[in-house]
Amino acid sequence: MPVFAAAALSPAALLCLGVWAGGGWLWAGVLYMAVLVIVLDQLIPYVAGSAPEGAEFPAADAVLVAVGLAVVALMPLTVWAITFEHLRTGEKLLLLFGTGAFLGQVGHPAAHELIHRPGRLLYRLGVLVYAMMLLGHHASAHRLVHHRAVATPEDPNSARAEESFWHFAPRAWIGGFRAGKAAEDARRTRRTGAKGLHPYTVYLGISLASLCAAALIGASSGTLAGAGLGVLVWLALSAHAQLQQLLGDYVQHYGLTRARLPDGRYAPVTARHSWNMPHWFSSALMLNAPRHSNHHAHPSRPYPALLLEDDSPILPWPLPVACGMAMVPRLWRRRMRPHLKRWHSLNAQEAAQ
Repeated sequence: MPVFAAAALSPAALLCLGVWAGGGWLWAGVLYMAVLVIVLDQLIPYVAGSAPEGAEFPAADAVLVAVGLAVVALMPLTVWAITFEHLRTGEKLLLLFGTGAFLGQVGHPAAHELIHRPGRLLYRLGVLVYAMMLLGHHASAHRLVHHRAVATPEDPNSARAEESFWHFAPRAWIGGFRAGKAAEDARRTRRTGAKGLHPYTVYLGISLASLCAAALIGASSGTLAGAGLGVLVWLALSAHAQLQQLLGDYVQHYGLTRARLPDGRYAPVTARHSWNMPHWFSSALMLNAPRHSNHHAHPSRPYPALLLEDDSPILPWPLPVACGMAMVPRLWRRRMRPHLKRWHSLNAQEAAQ
């Protein structure tokens, strides 16, 4: 747990120091996530083993809460620092990029874990983080649609073989929004006398409140344009975070499909329906999100206990490197074709036996 805590929280601390001191602290925060993680993964690719079955991690939720609260604090703090004048233009751009990277690489995995935790307060913190990033619908679409329909045409967030990321991204975002709402509507219909606000009303309310807060923070700089700048900064941070969330889904499920059974249902979800990139430091930074197969097989399993199963497909690159390649469709397709071909051949051979 100390490794998870140090890896995930260090960039937030560096960026916060950079808000006040600028310069080297901001460079340290950005280089930590953009360079150091990849270098350490390449130097020592696989050092983290799997936890013993049944092991408990009492501090795991505390790390999630700390990261969630870091997101809640860092987004308005970044808006304040950029709309005021104490940082130079280059430092503001560094802070914008660094905070966006933290939201996508650390904030999103933490929120993802929080919406899977059993405690109501933990779940609500995960919803708050996603909704502040203008992605509240993911709390519904991920749990109610993606986990049920993963690796089938019914899941908007499962990328098809040869589909480019830039085609996948709008399809996944819009499809996830619609599918999540339909799932929530169906749940409320099944529950006679359902009370309380519709979850999508809560998501949209938090998102609107976040944008209003950004406008107020910007306006406090003393200029009328500051309010608009505050909103633009919040939108840019959210767009960066959402881009990374979509890249993660694209890479981790690219081209993997579940067979349709004779009775019309799909085969059960197994370790074979997610790509894994279990390099040690990026896994620590992202709270074991690259051990994706085991999460789909056991959605309620806490992140430190996720296993690397023998029959799970593994890619040779750390997740941040794979996401970078995915933004260049021709490069991504060329690099992925051998892996997909080998994996599909293995599945076909075992099905024939």
